[in-house]
Amino acid sequence: MAVVGWGCEDAAKKPVQAHVPGTPVPGSQIAQSTKPASVPSKATQQAPPVLATLPVTDPKRPQPKSLLPPVPDGKAFLVQKVQEKFASGEKNFKDGHLEAARKDFDDAVDWLLESGYDPESDPALSSVFHHVVDSVYAYELQAFRGGEGVTEAAAVPAPIDEVAAVAVPADPRVKERAEEAAKSVTHDLPLTVNDEVLQFLNFFQTPKGRDIVENGLRRGGKYRDMISRVLREEGLPQDLIYLAQAESAFQPLALSRAGARGIWQFVAYRGQQYGLRHTWWIDERQDPEKATRAAAQHLRDLYGLFGDWYLAMAAYNCGPGNVQKGIERTGYADFWELYKRNVLPRETKNYVPIIIALTLIAKDAAHYNIQADPEAPVPADIVKPGRPIDLRLVAETIDVDLETLRLLNPSLLRMATPDDPAFDLRLPLGTGEKFTAEIAAMPPDKWVSWRRHRVESGETLASIAKKYRVTPAAIAEANNMERTASLEPGAKLTIPATQSALETKRLLVSYRVRRGDTLLGIADRFNVNSEDVRKWNRLKSNHVSRGMVLRIYTIGGAPETLRKSTRSRTKRKAAASSPAKAASAAAAGNSN
Repeated sequence: MAVVGWGCEDAAKKPVQAHVPGTPVPGSQIAQSTKPASVPSKATQQAPPVLATLPVTDPKRPQPKSLLPPVPDGKAFLVQKVQEKFASGEKNFKDGHLEAARKDFDDAVDWLLESGYDPESDPALSSVFHHVVDSVYAYELQAFRGGEGVTEAAAVPAPIDEVAAVAVPADPRVKERAEEAAKSVTHDLPLTVNDEVLQFLNFFQTPKGRDIVENGLRRGGKYRDMISRVLREEGLPQDLIYLAQAESAFQPLALSRAGARGIWQFVAYRGQQYGLRHTWWIDERQDPEKATRAAAQHLRDLYGLFGDWYLAMAAYNCGPGNVQKGIERTGYADFWELYKRNVLPRETKNYVPIIIALTLIAKDAAHYNIQADPEAPVPADIVKPGRPIDLRLVAETIDVDLETLRLLNPSLLRMATPDDPAFDLRLPLGTGEKFTAEIAAMPPDKWVSWRRHRVESGETLASIAKKYRVTPAAIAEANNMERTASLEPGAKLTIPATQSALETKRLLVSYRVRRGDTLLGIADRFNVNSEDVRKWNRLKSNHVSRGMVLRIYTIGGAPETLRKSTRSRTKRKAAASSPAKAASAAAAGNSN
């Protein structure tokens, strides 16, 4: 025990050291079998071991790959993310999730504008920017036509914008034929045949021009009798009907780039001057008869001012002030003299020759190889709902399609009638009494939210309730029936639908300014105030340039919460970078 204890104590004082034997030197031969082992010398103990070279990597083995995704270029990454968000918006739109689609589209545009990159500085950015904005605008218009209750009805381009911009040389061979035709037809407006008129006669015989003329003549059949009656009552020449043919090709929803609307293409302030109301619900510039009456009175006033129909028509296009200035500058109260001296706007110089050319063609269509069968006037029953009513409910009540109602009532901007006891709702002939009888069974305060449904074979209360997003019990209660009652095909049910959330929210539109657009015209297109458009986009003036992207809240009024001011500043910066400025539209000066 003592020996053991001493050994432990001694070991504590003298730590044990381990020694690695030295590596034998190659070539040395030590006869270990004959020479006893000895304690290594000090030099041998301190010699470092010599290790053979180890291969760190196998040159034949492939290099390892990183598990992290590659970091893309900033612009490429932005384009990728914008395209992904846009694709998500398209999918949501096609699936009917309009609110989610709007958010995706809005984010896609915002990411581009807030990225710090100028969208016009890089071809890839510019391409995706314009594709997204144009596509979003097209989707929004498609949603408008889809019939959200508070969304304004979509307009159609006014033909005058396209026709007035053409440049077709006059064909001398047409002149003699046109002069002979002008002498052989009856007319109550002067018909001058010169090179300015001949170039449009040539255009209207091209495939594109022929389509415009034939569509107008065909569509005009619905309104010819009414327009003729109004012109006669106002004591005006019957040939003034061709002014409407030139302006809109008789499309009540025609909208020019300058914001002029309707068959007679009134701008907002001129329409108000002649009693055409424009509210959130209706725009009477799109009411064919009311607009015809206003146009007749305006033309009569212009003729009284200038004493010449060509000058009156020119003033209808660009405003009496511009014509008066031209007369004062030249001393000539003659349209063709003003034309030669280039004192009228370009679109106005073309305006009068277009009307003359259309008059010549319409009066002798066969001579110009124009063929068109006029549509018959559409008779209608007129009812006064007395309060707002959803057009879908009206259509379901009288069993007609919604498009028929909209065509009969083009002045309606929304899917519902205004809260105006004097408003006349036009219904297909023979359906007025049916509407009055059936609508009486529904509470008037439910006319804008409740619906009527015709039962189809195989439908149940549950399936109908799912379609309108209400409960089967609510439908049963509204129709005084048991929930278990069987449904007869053809029977009509009152659906106590609630107003869609989409119809109570402001709808944001990202609109890219196009050639010929004006701030007033854009505001009028979306039925909002131009001052609101300026405020929403932090604009200092009414000037807008092609390529600018404007945020517009289509229901009107200020948005509940504006975006951060930095976002607006970024958008203005991006918009201002557009290299092109807004150009004069073909009918930009329309002041009728």
